[in-house]
Amino acid sequence: MDLGQKRRGVDMGPSALRYAGLEAAIKRLGHQVTDLGDIQVPNPESGQAAVGDKRTNAVAEVCTLIYQAGKQCVEDGTFGLFLGGDHSISIGSVKAAAHHAPQTLGVIWIDAHADFNTPQTSPSGNIHGMPVAVITGEGAAPLVNIGDGVAVPAKNFVQIGIRDVDSEEAKRVNASDLNVFTMREIDTVGMAQIAAQTLTLLEHCDRIHVSLDLDSLEPAEAPGVGTPVQGGLSYREAHLLAEILSECKKVRSLDVVEVNPILDERNKTAVLAVELIASMLGKKIL
Repeated sequence: MDLGQKRRGVDMGPSALRYAGLEAAIKRLGHQVTDLGDIQVPNPESGQAAVGDKRTNAVAEVCTLIYQAGKQCVEDGTFGLFLGGDHSISIGSVKAAAHHAPQTLGVIWIDAHADFNTPQTSPSGNIHGMPVAVITGEGAAPLVNIGDGVAVPAKNFVQIGIRDVDSEEAKRVNASDLNVFTMREIDTVGMAQIAAQTLTLLEHCDRIHVSLDLDSLEPAEAPGVGTPVQGGLSYREAHLLAEILSECKKVRSLDVVEVNPILDERNKTAVLAVELIASMLGKKIL
């Protein structure tokens, strides 16, 4: 899906991840894999997905399909892996993970951006900058109402790698119960300590959904993203976080978003994403 922003190309992210050997990498870890295929998304240049309310409604329709597919994974007890696409897909995937017990779902949001805007605060109006607000119960009604309006408490969110926040959005973040580790905190205490603090903050949760935006990484590591921001996670910081989260045994679903092959270099970003997914699913050095 590339309806949540204005730059084309991110809709090809799932294909790039498959081409980078995602299924084979997961199977090498001993997991069985069922690929449910792509959810159909309208072209953003069509009248069906035009700007304004039509765009919002189109995103809501797609995220409802994501929610329905993801909810089935939760009910079956299988691990749900969602491939994006822009970050608005997480409205569907996180609501799916939360649908039967939102109070006990923890969400780890690994991103350069807080994604906590509403239509009233967003400078761009892009929905991919709003999913955290929507998932916690604020924003456009068609999006908030997905999954019978299921909402995850803001205190159950931990954001990691944040370094680019809009001015009005920052006020909202500071007034909220979100737990935020900016790059300043990571630079100061190191990723191992941040990961440990994250799991402590989510001790009351019995399962965790991880949302990984590839723009959380340093652009030199992940050039194929639509909104790169200098000063991101290093290759090893990202893998260390994934490895520690894998060991906690609570992660039951994951979305990987904002891979844009048009902006990439020889599919470098998709290859890195596959490596990080493997680390999250149990791959170790030894």
